[in-house]
Amino acid sequence: MTASEKLLAATSKAGHTGDLPCPSSEGGHPCAEPACADELLRDYTLLRERYRRTTDALTSAAHDLKTPLAILNGYVEMLQSEKLGALNDRQRAVLADMQLSGQQLQRFIQDFLTFSGLETGALKLQCIVADMNQCLAEVCHLWSPRFQEKSIALYFLTNDKLTTFPFDLAKVQRVVSNLLENASKFTPAGGTVWLHAEPYVWERRSATKAALALERRRHDSAAPNSVKVSVTDTGPGVPPEYHQEIFDDFFRLPADGSVEGMGLGLSIARRLVLAMGGRIWIENDLGAGSKFSFLLPHRPPQQEIPGDSTRGQN
Repeated sequence: MTASEKLLAATSKAGHTGDLPCPSSEGGHPCAEPACADELLRDYTLLRERYRRTTDALTSAAHDLKTPLAILNGYVEMLQSEKLGALNDRQRAVLADMQLSGQQLQRFIQDFLTFSGLETGALKLQCIVADMNQCLAEVCHLWSPRFQEKSIALYFLTNDKLTTFPFDLAKVQRVVSNLLENASKFTPAGGTVWLHAEPYVWERRSATKAALALERRRHDSAAPNSVKVSVTDTGPGVPPEYHQEIFDDFFRLPADGSVEGMGLGLSIARRLVLAMGGRIWIENDLGAGSKFSFLLPHRPPQQEIPGDSTRGQN
């Protein structure tokens, strides 16, 4: 069930118990009138249906754009290869600009298609037992040329303490790519970006004081049950008041109007990490860079894991 469906179900339940806010009452207090609650529920259902139809139409349009854009990018690459004739410096510069614009549009389309799939619940986890070091090394290799073009140093060192575990390799690489893309946008030339992963003891704390004390005593001896992946940059950082909002759909910082993007990169990263049973957050000192981190549990949520011989064992 998607977040939208859960919200609709909660609204339906609230409507029958009289907990919906009444638009005609001051302050939007709950209304006990069944007719009023039913009207609100009906309006909400119509709004959700309109939203779904709009999303489906935009998704269809995005799909239709992929083929002509791929053809256009192919012709640009053919011209750059000079198989159809020699190019002068001015022509090479124009084609390079066309290629960058095509790649940017391609990323926008892919971001929207991913967002649409997450919104509708169409994207499913495909977890296999894999090596996180290799996963991150592949992403780093793909992004190195772009960082070099912007004169930004990108560092990643493998961590021998990491063990193989089941995760969705493609989705993890998408999350890391989105975090690296965000770092490349806001890190100035001459800056540095670090990609790092480490075993992590993820404590899901109990509310009781006795349980908290017991968990503290166990912390040092507990075996890692997750992996923490971090992307750290030397950019301007993010003001603390935006640390939660920055992961919202289509959110852009007030001062980043000149930065390309639709405000979906971090939102998609958050949705993917949550779908994999993890959590994501940001920590930074304003003016001294940002550090985006996410946790992935060693045991994915309710997934059949190919090649995982420990499934069903205690």
